[in-house]
Amino acid sequence: MPHVVTQACCADASCVNACPVNCIHPTPDEPDFGTADMLYIDPDVCVDCGACVGACPVGAIVPDDRLAPDERVFLDLNAALSEPGRTYPPQAPVPAIRRLEPARGPLRVAIVGAGPAALYAADELLRQPGARVTVFDRLAVPHGLARHGVAPDHPRTRAVTDLFALIEAQPGFDYRLGVEIGRDLTVDELAAQHHAVVYATGASTDRPLDIPGLDRRGSMSATEVVSWYNAHPDHVDARVPLDHERAVIVGNGNVALDVARILATPAESLARTDISPLALAALRDSRVREVVVLGRRGPAQAAFTLPELVGLAAREDIDLRVEAPDGIAPDAEPDLQRRLTLECLAEVAARPPRTGSPRIVLRFQAAPVEILGGERVEGLRIARTELTAEEDGVRAVVLPGSEEVLPAGLVLRSVGYRGVPVPGVPFDPVTATIPHRAGRVLDRPDGTEVPGAYVVGWIKRGPRGFIGSNKTCAQETVDALLADANAGRLARSAAHRVSRNR
Repeated sequence: MPHVVTQACCADASCVNACPVNCIHPTPDEPDFGTADMLYIDPDVCVDCGACVGACPVGAIVPDDRLAPDERVFLDLNAALSEPGRTYPPQAPVPAIRRLEPARGPLRVAIVGAGPAALYAADELLRQPGARVTVFDRLAVPHGLARHGVAPDHPRTRAVTDLFALIEAQPGFDYRLGVEIGRDLTVDELAAQHHAVVYATGASTDRPLDIPGLDRRGSMSATEVVSWYNAHPDHVDARVPLDHERAVIVGNGNVALDVARILATPAESLARTDISPLALAALRDSRVREVVVLGRRGPAQAAFTLPELVGLAAREDIDLRVEAPDGIAPDAEPDLQRRLTLECLAEVAARPPRTGSPRIVLRFQAAPVEILGGERVEGLRIARTELTAEEDGVRAVVLPGSEEVLPAGLVLRSVGYRGVPVPGVPFDPVTATIPHRAGRVLDRPDGTEVPGAYVVGWIKRGPRGFIGSNKTCAQETVDALLADANAGRLARSAAHRVSRNR
């Protein structure tokens, strides 16, 4: 009876270290760890000890005889992801974090941001003797996207906040919430009060979409809608028009699938979640019956992950459709997870329609051209694209004369998150990240390291990876910080300042 990793997997990798036989992969030292959609358990190696169950912060690991009916697909998925004949060491290597030398005395660190990356960094720091960590955040509640970015119908993924509660309870941990750096406290003041400052501000806004008509009512970012139904303080009163039978989402990542699923889920089902009461009331009166999710490229380049697709495909109360002009070719895909994704899409495409159910359409090779309407959105002009192979990947080229209009009352852009600068901290406007070397903040003009300034999470590496991906990211940054502390480079003084934006 092997255990199975299910859709809730957050890639925290605590289970990897708990497993006595190294049957959970990819491990943080394996090259595909940063790109894998989820971890998996090799059923031929698993000894059914259950050590991974207690280590998983989101309850994603389940014995195969306790899987819910809609989770049975993950039994086959775990087996499919296991590579026959691949050998592993007896135990997965545990990343080593250096120790703070006792002679260096107490270490006082500020962390700006209170999301997963910040909490993982705090956890690593608080393992050091004498370390004290103060976490600053502009919001009155912590946990960032783990609180305000996870869909309310994914409660197990949100359970990672239970792990954060354990971190917050450690001696030496403190919060200063409702404090915005640059408004309530400058970076100079922050640096003068601490030996080191770690910036973990994430990617709090959305990437722009350059088409006409974005200013019409009913044109919004998917990020704003996610914040709305998750009761984010900045968006709790957002007005999301749901009075048209069709909504269109531009972009097909996990956020797009989350929003589409919430818009298509009956309000009675959402009432059993912790969705915002204001959003629930609006969804009860929603007239939306179809959500079209647009992708400029083809199924093989879809941005959503395999677990999210599998979970959506298992929903019996949603009519999931796939429109792929050039077809779906799983056999032509060498990457295993991509091939499994294409196989799932092909299976969905072959299904008969589920009449009477709200519909989600995954439409590929469709590019947005213009949002139409007067004061408010009335539709979206789209064009078919043709795929061409380039050196850096597959490019989608708009076909002349292929335009059509999709009537819609709501058009959401979901083309990725983007970081925003912190006043007084170096920022790269091209990558929308804080420039760094192994977590040490770099001054932009000459690339020199800024003493005592560090970065972690999406503002460090861009909006890539999952909640647990921030754990290994935090380990790299904290290791660099401790190396500098041991070398005597962290002196708390007024001279310890971050360079101004250039």
